[in-house]
Amino acid sequence: MNAVEIAARLDRIESRSAIQELPIVYCLVMDERNLDGIRAIFSETATMRSIDGVFTAEGREEIVETFQRRFDSLGPTHHFTHGHIVRFDDRDPDLAYGSLGGHAELVRNSVPMVAALRYRDIYRRYDGIWQFEDRLMSYMYYLPVGEYEAGLGDSKSMRAYGDHRSADWPDALHDGDGSWLARYFPIPTPGGTP
Repeated sequence: MNAVEIAARLDRIESRSAIQELPIVYCLVMDERNLDGIRAIFSETATMRSIDGVFTAEGREEIVETFQRRFDSLGPTHHFTHGHIVRFDDRDPDLAYGSLGGHAELVRNSVPMVAALRYRDIYRRYDGIWQFEDRLMSYMYYLPVGEYEAGLGDSKSMRAYGDHRSADWPDALHDGDGSWLARYFPIPTPGGTP
């Protein structure tokens, strides 16, 4: 392996680490309502969307404004992430894709709730710093704590807005298009093509 190949592999390792921290920082800035933090982790041209279309914002400042309005209906929140898959674009060293799951415990309009979330992300590196370029969020459920047991298996487990809406996933149960998952196959092996 020559010096160029070693440098490229080291860049991937450092980039993966930086990218995998982004969702953790996202959780912290959401929970702390830190608008400067939101500005730091989203690119100037970023988009943030939800599959149900309720959340849609284009550009960093619109994302900040949209979150600021959402914070008005929220009490304390605790967002946390689970596994995070990152794949790099072989044609562009400053572009990567990710998928991760998460949960949130929160109070919305004075009602304690729990939510299961998934994010499909696009990351871009600007001036050496990785940021969200696009973030698509979806829900398996968003339920009042008192409705968790009954609502978990209900296809209309999205109850954040006072009504019963269909869950965004699992796609297999809702006749959705799960083809997006193919982006994460096959799993690269150490020493193989990064």
